[in-house]
Amino acid sequence: MTEAVHYNPYDYHIHEDPYPTYTRLRSEAPLYHNEDLGFWALSRHEDVNAGFRNTTDLSSSHGVSLDPLASGPHAYKTMSFLAMDPPRHTRMRGLVARGFTPRRVMDLEPRIRALAVHYLDEALERGSFDSIGDFAGKLPMDVISELMGVPPADRDEVRRLADLLVHRPDGATDVPPEGIEAAFALIEYYTDMIARRRTAPTEDLTSALLVAEIDGDRLADDEIIGFLFLMVVAGNETTTKLLGNALYWANHDPAVKAQVLADPMNSATIERWVEETLRFDTSTQMLARIAVNDVEVAGGCIPAGDRVVLLIGSGNRDEEVFDQPDVFDLSRDTSASLSFGVGRHFCMGASLARLEARIALEEFTRRFSDYEIDEAHSRRVHSINVRGFASLPTSISAR
Repeated sequence: MTEAVHYNPYDYHIHEDPYPTYTRLRSEAPLYHNEDLGFWALSRHEDVNAGFRNTTDLSSSHGVSLDPLASGPHAYKTMSFLAMDPPRHTRMRGLVARGFTPRRVMDLEPRIRALAVHYLDEALERGSFDSIGDFAGKLPMDVISELMGVPPADRDEVRRLADLLVHRPDGATDVPPEGIEAAFALIEYYTDMIARRRTAPTEDLTSALLVAEIDGDRLADDEIIGFLFLMVVAGNETTTKLLGNALYWANHDPAVKAQVLADPMNSATIERWVEETLRFDTSTQMLARIAVNDVEVAGGCIPAGDRVVLLIGSGNRDEEVFDQPDVFDLSRDTSASLSFGVGRHFCMGASLARLEARIALEEFTRRFSDYEIDEAHSRRVHSINVRGFASLPTSISAR
């Protein structure tokens, strides 16, 4: 007899490859219950999609993580509007949108390209580099930092703290002490940054948030800190993982790699590469909710008060929606991808992530005729929400 399927998002085996488990969950336990960790999991595309939209029964008010220390009514302090329901969510997102405008994002394009060129030219001189440590990890941190107003001298430390926030040691089922210390350090840093902007405003997003207003309503300092906190994790970590995953999976399939390198800086090919990476191996694998009412779903019932996880990574591999979902195919229709969420919680930073990824991969293909990732010495990040690499040793060939 086949052993019953077991899913534990803290398990390092899941971090290495969750997709066989996801396949079994969709087939054998579309409403899965982990009694030990106290959560339910939805894995089919239709249920994850509906879960995003059902904000009446599935609340975001306790945050998107299962970590006990990061969950509960205080979660908004580090997750901002990700941990809010209407009307708080509507108010907070509306005020943030006054500063985080599409124009502000598009104005970043020349700077994003200049940063990508800088890091890739350095790699070209060396002939090999770490695709994460020397490129994919630095570019998003620089972009978010320039948007927020974090000076260059502070960026490596802010990135180090952000990495500690998402890392989970083997066997841990909560935020480790290092993550707690990192959170307090970031809060202190952002508090000081806001105080400086109040006395000497600049042109960055932090200053814009200080004066953002709707009918006399403004953001409090702790609300701005929560949003900056969200930006350094959601805006930095996830884009780093997107870039790393794109390079890894193209390298993994010679036909795909030949396709993306054949026509340097082809925006249409690059965009398909980005979108298929988002579907095939999305940076954000799951987001948590809390049931405020009994929820009938997938042939069972989630009791009110229980935690629920929406398995985005599983929904994106659902064979009922995507033909041959375990094949990395640049020609497929990815419009049903769940990677940036659905409905009112659709990711505000989606356009920035796509812009960064497109520019970074355009400049990558313009410089290199080939590249090889040393998969045997690559290291994955160990996180319950975020999937990607901590290191990708890469050798390159110039055009």
